[in-house]
Amino acid sequence: MKTDQILWRPSPERIASANVTAFRLAVALRWGVNLPDYAALYAWSVAQPEQFWESVWDDGKVIGTRGERVLVDGDKMPGAKWFPDARLNFAQNLLRSRDAHDALVFWGEDHVKNRVSHGELYRVVAHFAAALREQGVVAGDRVAAYMPNMPETLIAMLAAASIGAIFTSASPDFGVQGVLDRFGQSAPKVLIACDGYFYGGKTIDCLDKLGDIARQLPSLARVVVVPYVHVAHDLSAIPHARMLADFVAPHRHVTEIEFEALPFDHPLYIMYSSGTTGVPKCIVHCAGGALLQHLKEHRLHSDVKPGDRVFYFTTCGWMMWNWLMSGLAAGATLLLYDGSPFASDNRILFDYADAEGMTHFGTSAKYIDAAAKFGLKPRETHSLATVRTLMSTGSPLVPEGFDYVYREIKADLQLSSISGGTDIISCFVLGSPVLPVWRGEIQCRGLGMAVDVWDDDGRPVRGEKGELVCSKPFPVMPLGFWGDDDGSKYHAAYFDRFPNVWCHGDFCEITAHDGLIIYGRSDATLNPGGVRIGTAEIYRQVETLHEVVEALVIGQDWPPQDPNDVRVVLFVKLREGLTLDDDLVKRIRQAIRDNTTPRHVPAKVLQVADIPRTKSGKIVELAVRHVVHDRPVKNQEALDNPEALAYFRGRTELRS
Repeated sequence: MKTDQILWRPSPERIASANVTAFRLAVALRWGVNLPDYAALYAWSVAQPEQFWESVWDDGKVIGTRGERVLVDGDKMPGAKWFPDARLNFAQNLLRSRDAHDALVFWGEDHVKNRVSHGELYRVVAHFAAALREQGVVAGDRVAAYMPNMPETLIAMLAAASIGAIFTSASPDFGVQGVLDRFGQSAPKVLIACDGYFYGGKTIDCLDKLGDIARQLPSLARVVVVPYVHVAHDLSAIPHARMLADFVAPHRHVTEIEFEALPFDHPLYIMYSSGTTGVPKCIVHCAGGALLQHLKEHRLHSDVKPGDRVFYFTTCGWMMWNWLMSGLAAGATLLLYDGSPFASDNRILFDYADAEGMTHFGTSAKYIDAAAKFGLKPRETHSLATVRTLMSTGSPLVPEGFDYVYREIKADLQLSSISGGTDIISCFVLGSPVLPVWRGEIQCRGLGMAVDVWDDDGRPVRGEKGELVCSKPFPVMPLGFWGDDDGSKYHAAYFDRFPNVWCHGDFCEITAHDGLIIYGRSDATLNPGGVRIGTAEIYRQVETLHEVVEALVIGQDWPPQDPNDVRVVLFVKLREGLTLDDDLVKRIRQAIRDNTTPRHVPAKVLQVADIPRTKSGKIVELAVRHVVHDRPVKNQEALDNPEALAYFRGRTELRS
């Protein structure tokens, strides 16, 4: 892969004004160390984690008492304890202002537009928190949201966090079983849910599903229904249901929020793994860890400043929603969006950027690829004058995606490809406003994160592919999995491969520029003839062809009686009306051979009508591999389009 090209370099003025520059100079003075550049700052942050994270607390002006101790049992992973004497409240740190400036702006496709000031946000959170308290919600109880990415979802989260309740969420496009697989484990006392949502110009009703869900969650004491798509509501079939206005009405006189002072490691969120091969894991994250890590990533890596207007296209079933919400702690205005990213003739997100002065535009690699295939040229149709950072995650952003951004969106911006996951509700590798952007590379490793790439024997490698690991504890490590009382499932998920080291499950490389390239998930890597191949290497070549909309590749056990070898099988979704013929198969194979190695060339290339993906847009290679090998896919509710699995089942072409 050619990555020896700089596509963007920050100006001296931008470097000088960056938050991370001020931070670097301040900590160098405070701790008496020489930190001439980002590389030195990173090395110090990993070598001196206690000094670094104490500095992040102070730089972020965390509201709370820090205590004297920063890290206890720092040699244990898991088992390390951060800020054991601290007391803070997550919601209080996000509700710092009560002024009249925008805290939130919300667009629901082209149907709904509204905004909420900081003062109004504080007021409505106070009402909701008081209503939760009257409902009997106390610290440790669960409050769940079956909601779009709209202001009321954030209001419910902040109200729950102010009390110390644990917040958990799923997007309303989940089916009944998908919600029960998640909330059935976390057992919420209160469920807040919308009456429906808009997508692609259509109105989708949720009340029937909500009734089914509420009847099967015995833990519920109250269901709060938020009006979004309907005017009149019949709640008679939904147990414990009240409209939002009625729920908060007795508490509209409340003007102050009673913030509970809680330990650093008090549970804040329950997040869910994608669950495409079984019931989702319930990952528990703590308030202090999420706050510090997000402050670091917003302020030092994304250069979010007070008054910036930050957007990420996300649902409430994806960790990027939680990440976005924390932007309030950095003083940002949050730009929320619900609906199709391709509404209004594919232009709506760029329309939003211009209309609201967006400074940070967050999306997925799949969106960037789709925009390129649609032929969108935003730099010709939109101003985008305020946008200075574009963030991409969800899957690896291929070099051609980098080219498209700088050619067709905007030449002068920081393209920040980022990667981490629900597992850490944040990033291991991401961007920096003071570093250049090299074609096809994630800019850097996260400050304070001892990220490395190891070979199978646990040795660090450079310029070679291996496993992404983190060799030292960090504050946003999960507290564990809900219901995993002895910690065995948590340990098996991350620490079995390399003892006392977090093994994340990404197949990647650290480059000569100290950047990162991710080639795919380790559990989806191909292994023909014993050589590991990242799936992203193949997607990059295939999806450059005009005829191909999307692709999915798996390793099929072959021959069937030999479990130790596989052959590469490629499935392609083509543009409407096209059929896979011998000429296109030949060109696909040639493109892969010319730009990778002969081992990457698929033994079979097959056409499918659709590619299955999760609710957050990630293609599900493991689920397809199960189908091809006649193994059950245990949790199809986690898929956005489970019907697509039928295209892979029983294919006669896979028997020879």
